[in-house]
Amino acid sequence: MVRFSSLLPVCLLAVSAAAVFAQSAPQYPNYPSETPAHFQPTQVGMDYQRREVMIPMRDGVRLHTVILVPNGAHRAGILLTRTPYSADVLTANSPSMHLGSALWGYDNAVETILSGGYIRVVQDIRGKYGSEGDYVMNRPLHGPLNPTPIDESTDTWDTIDWLVKHIPESNGKVGVLGISYDGFLSLMPLVGPHPALKVAVPMNPMVDGWRGDDWFHNGAFRQQNLPYIYEQTATRSNTARWLTSTFDDYDTYMRPGTAGELAQERGMDQIGFWRKVVAHPAYDSFWSDQAVDQILARQPLTVPTMLVASLWDQEDIYGAIAVWKAVNAAQPETARKNLFLTLGPWHHGQEIEPASSLGAIPFNSDTGLYFRTQILAPFLAHYLQDNPPPQTVARVNAFETGANRWQQLSDWPSSCSSGCLPRATPLYVASGGRLSFNAPAASSAEFDEYVSDPSRPVPYRTRPSQPVGYTPDLSWVRWLVDDQREFSGRPDVLTWTSTVLSAPLRISGEPVVHLSASTSGTDSDWVVKLIDVYPDEVPGDPQLGGYQLPIAMDIFRGRYRTSLSHPSPLTPNQPLDYKFALPTANHVFLPGHRIMVQIQSSWFPLYDRNPQTYVPSIFFAKPSDFQRATQHIWHTPSHPTFVDLPVVPDEH
Repeated sequence: MVRFSSLLPVCLLAVSAAAVFAQSAPQYPNYPSETPAHFQPTQVGMDYQRREVMIPMRDGVRLHTVILVPNGAHRAGILLTRTPYSADVLTANSPSMHLGSALWGYDNAVETILSGGYIRVVQDIRGKYGSEGDYVMNRPLHGPLNPTPIDESTDTWDTIDWLVKHIPESNGKVGVLGISYDGFLSLMPLVGPHPALKVAVPMNPMVDGWRGDDWFHNGAFRQQNLPYIYEQTATRSNTARWLTSTFDDYDTYMRPGTAGELAQERGMDQIGFWRKVVAHPAYDSFWSDQAVDQILARQPLTVPTMLVASLWDQEDIYGAIAVWKAVNAAQPETARKNLFLTLGPWHHGQEIEPASSLGAIPFNSDTGLYFRTQILAPFLAHYLQDNPPPQTVARVNAFETGANRWQQLSDWPSSCSSGCLPRATPLYVASGGRLSFNAPAASSAEFDEYVSDPSRPVPYRTRPSQPVGYTPDLSWVRWLVDDQREFSGRPDVLTWTSTVLSAPLRISGEPVVHLSASTSGTDSDWVVKLIDVYPDEVPGDPQLGGYQLPIAMDIFRGRYRTSLSHPSPLTPNQPLDYKFALPTANHVFLPGHRIMVQIQSSWFPLYDRNPQTYVPSIFFAKPSDFQRATQHIWHTPSHPTFVDLPVVPDEH
């Protein structure tokens, strides 16, 4: 989910205020205003027509919709995006008369839209901006969580039905696409799809807010998303702004103690979605019943769908792969053939931007442009155009980082042309700070130790920590590729490193953590990072000398060790086993590089602090609950700690 509200132009607020004044009675009838009550701009000189309509839904609510029709369009396909981020903003990104300039920015794959001659439609979802009705965050489908007869699936059905009947320039074929929240909205019409819906492209979609997307990761709350919840739900047009109190978010979130206390200070008890988050800290039916991957797994996939995932998605790294796994596991082969996947080396949404690098990491080509012109454009054309070109897009297009190359595959995970599957290969934590592919011996030391102090939590990036969002230097988008050297030197972060690799090691899929750990407390967080350590010197790119590049890393809240839905205290000072998957990787550790694993017990302020004393709800932990804890990471034959790497066998 993109914090688009922080970018809303001030001019929109001015336009809204002007409309209010224009509709009121003249202040001085004898000396009238020079501003007309209803100004109608002309479209002379524009290479497209802009139409604004209010489309009625089945319950009478009308949704504000912007339709952009290229001049001369005839039997053109329709590309629809539904959004909570203002249809006006997404279709007016430049004061230009040209369609390409108007579309430049969020959710708009400009080259694809223009080359395909598509009619572009963007709609405010109910309760947001120009649309009527009530807003509900990620409105669940009709059912136990939504007693009304409408949801995002029915609203999309009604919208498509209106579009194909009222846009004479169209050929009656509709595709939906969108990023993040709009990616979630692109998945919803796959439930009971309209016959005119021919293709869907959900990019970086929100899918399961508890397991690994926006609100929690394995039970740890993403407290730096409080401003998003505040701005997105407090008002219809995101006019209530979260005001910063410090330059460094580390200080902002430390001062109140807990996310619950900070939210209370900001008046968030008034916000319905926040009250739901606080009421459901565990993975109960509130979360599991609306998990989109599980919903889609229960019905045949009849619409060709391309999921787009980013290897370094700092916001929704879980969702696209979760849908891919769930649908492939549950659907018959006829339905699976409708599912496609693109996996790129991007941050959240970077696939529609220039993408020759991310942070300090180069990819040797513009991977975003390649996606838009070589993958997305022919995929959409096949399903939306009259006399379409043949379907030539591979079922899986995956960019392999390290080697910096695109792969065309028949399945995922599968990273060789002959369809070979990755082999789970344990990489063990060993004594002396070593990583080894050999299991620990009985004679080695039993554990490594560190002290986790909630009063000095480990930062998730080098301070100062900037707010979540799109700051002028775009620092938020690259934190998942930040150099990890700053943290490997801390006494509360343990580090193990392999020997220098003499041959490439390729991994494709999810690394799985098998952690054997004990704590002197009764609750604990565990952060595990899989890292590619560059050689001490990199010819031609000196800034990468010794760089510690994260390949996959995530957090797990200890109280959910035995059950995600029913938390329980940890037994102090007893080795306990944890198993959880890290995000998907598709990477080559090159010769001369080393592999590193880091483990720590806080990742602040992105995630709220675990008090390390078991309490019913961490949202309401008291200062006295926060206690130092001694952590042991075990590496004995009976209590090994290792990461199962999905190693791709050598094709030769």
